[in-house]
Amino acid sequence: MRTLFKNGKIYDGTGADAFMGDVLIDDDRIIAVGPDLSEKADTVVELDGLSISSGFFDAHSHNDWFVIKKEPLKYIEPFIRQGITSFITGNCGLSAVGFEADSPYVDKVGGGLFGYKGDTTGVYPGVGSFLEAIDRKNPVNVAVIVGHCTARTSVAGWEHRELTPEEKQRMLSIMEEGLREGACGLSLGMMYEPGRFTSVAETRDVALLAQKYNRPLTVHPRAESAVSMDYPLLGRAHILRALDELKEMSRGTHLKLQYSHAIFVGRNTFKYRDQVHRILDQMKAEGVDAQFDIYNELLGVSVITVILPAWYQALSPEDKRKPWNKWRFAVLAWVSIQLLGFGWKDIIIAYVGEGNEQYEGKTVWQIAQESGKSCIDTYLDLCEMSGFKGRVNMGPYSTPEIIQWQSRRDDVLYMTDAWVEEHGIQNPAIYDCFPKFIRDSLLGRGDTMPRTIRKMTGGVADRFSIPERGYLKPGFYADLTVFDEAEMKQATPDRQASFGIRRVFINGREVLAGGVLDKEALKTSGRALRAK
Repeated sequence: MRTLFKNGKIYDGTGADAFMGDVLIDDDRIIAVGPDLSEKADTVVELDGLSISSGFFDAHSHNDWFVIKKEPLKYIEPFIRQGITSFITGNCGLSAVGFEADSPYVDKVGGGLFGYKGDTTGVYPGVGSFLEAIDRKNPVNVAVIVGHCTARTSVAGWEHRELTPEEKQRMLSIMEEGLREGACGLSLGMMYEPGRFTSVAETRDVALLAQKYNRPLTVHPRAESAVSMDYPLLGRAHILRALDELKEMSRGTHLKLQYSHAIFVGRNTFKYRDQVHRILDQMKAEGVDAQFDIYNELLGVSVITVILPAWYQALSPEDKRKPWNKWRFAVLAWVSIQLLGFGWKDIIIAYVGEGNEQYEGKTVWQIAQESGKSCIDTYLDLCEMSGFKGRVNMGPYSTPEIIQWQSRRDDVLYMTDAWVEEHGIQNPAIYDCFPKFIRDSLLGRGDTMPRTIRKMTGGVADRFSIPERGYLKPGFYADLTVFDEAEMKQATPDRQASFGIRRVFINGREVLAGGVLDKEALKTSGRALRAK
């Protein structure tokens, strides 16, 4: 089935200037790209000057946990409406793959944020079994990273200690097997169990393994704020200490280091943006291939326990409520709030369990006012109410000016870091994150359009060694996004809906046209992506 797209504004994914021309596809492959193609086609799509590029690549995703659902489309639909056709999954150390099938800790895989629960099609310990399970059986193209938290959990659960030499070798063997089976990288989650219990020596072993296979190591750092609960409060800003750890971990290597979601949590953290990038630039000068990624949102989603210190989380339920421990945490929290410029009014409850919907969309401060309790007691009540597994939306993580400044750098990729939740308040990035990057470009606030499109197409494919994707080139797979620049420029963002995306093709199959999804095609349109 040959389809010819006529008279489109073509962004080929290289960062070169767009040009007017045509694109010819045959089944799932691109056959030709150029001006005024004359080849015969079964179908001709007149673009009338609309823009066309390779389908967008989400460079940092957790949708490995959702494409294995029996009915995955409801979790993927909002991303397709943004023009996204492919995902790099398994980030923040929390991959759905990379554990021993007979591990007694499988129920802990996912760090409390995700897990094998509900209506999944199966349990997939290995990369090979996962990719086979999703290939042509889900809506979108998916590559997977092997997470350190997942592999460590497999061998030692969430124990707060160093691994034994035998456990460490088992963990590294699990991760290496994933790379052999086609994983596109490894990931660390230094803010989640059990990643937060990990030494620099252990993370260096992971980094050396990633370097051995020339794959990126994506890192959720231990802190992304001026202060946190994982370092002593006084002294060097915690966001910089976390980067110091990464610098030490990668010293003397040529590691492809991907600094995940470069955010600045709390108003008092904004001032460290230049220092963060100076450290990344220093790492590059020393031979480390350091890059970073961003989303176009001012807040983020995390587990409700994200602000609890590791020592407190390790306590038994009884010890958590002892006056001394609660007082110690309260003092730390008060000092952190003063130093961070981020407080209880900035923590929005997204979900704390069924039957507690009355708290959703409210800040911890609002709930405390309504209950007549202190913010500390209210927060701990909400943690307990959710079994310490609730979810929050928090901000500010950035400003529009910081996002736009970072988006113009050469070493950045674009992503959403978002997923669709079963209950509660959704992350706004599921709706229009990528169209907002384009809108910023068109309004002169972001990067140029050719570079913007590259950072969500060819740049991602290159970074993660995904072959024959990300470019409008003959022989490449026919993932295509058609968008209306005029509509994007005039749109009002942040309305829980995408904008400006006209048509989406995944592996040559049209899955979105005029706002309507082809749900039948989407049952089998997606492919498993193996790194080369």
